[in-house]
Amino acid sequence: MASLTRLQASTPITPFFVVKQQVEMNSLNIRCSVAEATNEIDNDEGDEVSEELVLTENRGHIRILTLNRPDDMNAFNTALSSALGNALDAMDSDPDVRVGVLTGAGRGFSAGMDLKQFADGGIDAMPNVGDRGFAGITEKSCAKPLVAAVEGFALAGGLEVALSCDLIVASEGAKLGIPEAGVGLFAGAGALLRLPRQLPYSLAMEMALTADPITAEVAHQHGMVNRVVPKGETLSVAIELAERISQNAPMGVRASKRLIKDVLGVSEEEFWNFQRPALEEVFASEDAFEGATAFAEKRAPNWQDK
Repeated sequence: MASLTRLQASTPITPFFVVKQQVEMNSLNIRCSVAEATNEIDNDEGDEVSEELVLTENRGHIRILTLNRPDDMNAFNTALSSALGNALDAMDSDPDVRVGVLTGAGRGFSAGMDLKQFADGGIDAMPNVGDRGFAGITEKSCAKPLVAAVEGFALAGGLEVALSCDLIVASEGAKLGIPEAGVGLFAGAGALLRLPRQLPYSLAMEMALTADPITAEVAHQHGMVNRVVPKGETLSVAIELAERISQNAPMGVRASKRLIKDVLGVSEEEFWNFQRPALEEVFASEDAFEGATAFAEKRAPNWQDK
């Protein structure tokens, strides 16, 4: 969950930590600061809290959530993590919203945990939010589908946040990695659980042990990323995907998400008992009747989410 504080590209990014120790990871030339750092941006917590750390926008039944710490590569401190958790709660409680899209302001999705906060307070200062965990999402996401729009990079805790979403749209050449071992940590916000489920075992192990990232293309080849799109188009394609999902019955979509996420490791015999409550709820709903009626009448269904 470490923050990647300097990502070298064609235009260098000014590091926002003054480092005492630096570790270079060859394939990205990422420089990570480790201890006794001073924040060159020098925002105090009070000033940052007053800013809107998660921007929200509704487009029909879609809610777009934008991580808004671009100068810090959307690194997660306590304030941003709390803001994201609150935004997910608000999305779930809004009956007009059916699908969410999560993206990041600036040149990348997120560089992970804010190491300045971690260096100041250690493990007790990690940006965990109640039962939601790191970043307000990794241990408990939202009931509604959430699409990650990853532009540029999703690294360390940033990748773990993307993996907490249900679908991922990534830009061509985007770097996806868990470099925590290179700075004395490990990926403790779910990547070591989720990557082996979505990638071949040996590739997930290589990412964790070498701290080297993979590209969006490699992730797509193995099914971890749903779409790879030209740079600058991740958000628009993620919205298109969300709009496609939103055309379906909300109760059926939520039940499908819940079952797919929760049945991993459940035997076939156990599955039927596990599925029964959802089946009874969804198949007896008004939307189930509406869907069948609309199909018979050859018209678009009018979903009521009940």
